[in-house]
Amino acid sequence: MKYPIMLAALLAAGHAAAAGVPGVALDDYLRRAEFNDLTLSPTGDYLAMTLPLDGATAVAILRTDTMEMVGNFRPPKNNHAVDVHWVSERRVLIGLAEKWGSLDQPRPTGELYAINADGKRGELLAGYRAQPNDPGFVTGRKVQPVAAFLTDALPEDERSVLVSIWPFSDDPNTRLEKMDLLTGRRILVANSPVRRATFTTDNSGTLRLAHGAGTDNVNKLYYREGDQKWRLLNDEGSSHRIERPIGFSADNRLAYLVVEQPAGPDAVVSWDPATNERRTLLQDTTVDPTRIIYQPGTGVPVGVQFVGATTRTAFFDEQSPTATVQRMLEKAFPGQVVSLVSGTRDQARLLVKVSSGSNPGDYFVYTTATRKAAFLTGRYRWLDRDAGAPVRPVSLAARDGLPLHGFLTLPPGSDGKGLPMVVVPHGGPFGVFDDGGFERDNQMLAEAGYAVLQINFRGSGNYGRAHGQAGALQWGRAMQDDVTDATRWAIREGIADAGRICIYGASYGAYSALMGTVREPGLYRCAAGYVGVYDLPMMYRRGDIQDRESGVTYLREWLGDPATLAAVSPVNLAASIKVPVLLAAGREDLRAPVQHTERMEAALKQAGVPVEAVYYPREGHGLYGEANQRDYYTRLLAFLSRSLGGGTAVQGAAGKGRAP
Repeated sequence: MKYPIMLAALLAAGHAAAAGVPGVALDDYLRRAEFNDLTLSPTGDYLAMTLPLDGATAVAILRTDTMEMVGNFRPPKNNHAVDVHWVSERRVLIGLAEKWGSLDQPRPTGELYAINADGKRGELLAGYRAQPNDPGFVTGRKVQPVAAFLTDALPEDERSVLVSIWPFSDDPNTRLEKMDLLTGRRILVANSPVRRATFTTDNSGTLRLAHGAGTDNVNKLYYREGDQKWRLLNDEGSSHRIERPIGFSADNRLAYLVVEQPAGPDAVVSWDPATNERRTLLQDTTVDPTRIIYQPGTGVPVGVQFVGATTRTAFFDEQSPTATVQRMLEKAFPGQVVSLVSGTRDQARLLVKVSSGSNPGDYFVYTTATRKAAFLTGRYRWLDRDAGAPVRPVSLAARDGLPLHGFLTLPPGSDGKGLPMVVVPHGGPFGVFDDGGFERDNQMLAEAGYAVLQINFRGSGNYGRAHGQAGALQWGRAMQDDVTDATRWAIREGIADAGRICIYGASYGAYSALMGTVREPGLYRCAAGYVGVYDLPMMYRRGDIQDRESGVTYLREWLGDPATLAAVSPVNLAASIKVPVLLAAGREDLRAPVQHTERMEAALKQAGVPVEAVYYPREGHGLYGEANQRDYYTRLLAFLSRSLGGGTAVQGAAGKGRAP
């Protein structure tokens, strides 16, 4: 028999799985969250809530005091409300994106939809579906399809906003226009000096900065004063860094920039246009500024959130009112990540989110006068925050000395020693990173009895330019070595049982899972790939990346010459895989077309490798349908159990959660 050792291990693991390992109630994990995000209106009378639906994300407007829905907007299937802004006391502007699967990254469509708080006057103000009767063009301008994105809500102007306009035409340069919130009519404010630009205005609504890149993907930052000509402030091609504007000081004297560094993480820098003086305001020793903290109700940057081994906040002025409130709330919610989401214009009430690795997010309304926070609602309210699997940070050095950071999720009640382990490389892979926050899949795997290891391999975001650039052209090479080094670290630390480790991932993570078994045939007992890419040269021919304006440039700079990629494509290396494999794909996946999985399945079968493959019609890059999710996770848990002996899926809910 070809694989006698593997079959014996399967039988032994199957016996262990039947020996009393608790089952996993999928209902708690598959039940859709009631909402994704919340934002408070300028007066505090209303909340805008994004609602996940089957293949879409809608918006509901609620009264804050009663949580009664008074208005709503539901986009077509595969369309999602991703940017929701209160642009006046009673009007919301919604930016749309397309997403073809639950794991797909939203691709903004450039459509802007506006609706009143009471649900009236709903209008598609700009975007390609507003054609040919798009009212948003000045008299005399030829109608043309455009993408529009909010630049400045102009708080002092209830009727207008500033939007950046990306034409779908021979003139690709972006322009800034002022748009009427009721009619969508637009008038030109300025043209950009660079393609694919985002604009930054000061607190008076005056345009000051433009940041963008051409088809060469080289970032440029321009500045102008009043109506003067644009002048180049930073060119990535010569400075070898990206500078990204985040706003202006309250007096409009200083511009704030996030600036990449030659080594180490990015820094927040102030720049004085009058004197050209630069000053580093905030920089962590390990991680980039992850989230900018704006003064609630004003939009002025006042600090940052750093997401590292623990999440911490830092402020330009630690004695500022915003910093004082943040510190007080952090004391009130120890061990949690406290985020100031939004606030009323007078800053009398603040919307606060509290979350952690086992808490998907509870929302409170904080009243500044009384210094009290009242619970409003929570995501996945049926999950017990205290009974979730703990998440702890890990750090190690790769074989070449590169510092690596990640997170370990442990089964509840475990001592963290000698555990069966699932290694989960993240998707992306570039610029994406694991942050230690709540992840449904990790909690489910931990409940099944597994330690879950995530490592931010080179190429991941959040650890500075050098760490990201180190991943270029390293698919299946140094990026994979980092995952291997993290796995071996967990064995040396006594966390993982060396004989019970599998590797599982989605998208790029699926590629890494299969390459892990190729590169390290004795390290993993099984591999699972979900909506993965396995034939790297195919990425130049199929999928949605190469169709973008700079897509081929991106692939060549980060993936490599297609002539060299066959050697690191799992589809060509199936004979090196010696463990069982599970593959799953959506038939309508645009990011990782189903042909990747079909070819991988065929190659594994030809090599005599045990493979289970499942294909889901009418699903894309990640499963939306609950029935399909239930089928997939039932298969995944059973597959892992056969190799590692953990829990399998059972019907019903666990009954240990908080009641809705």
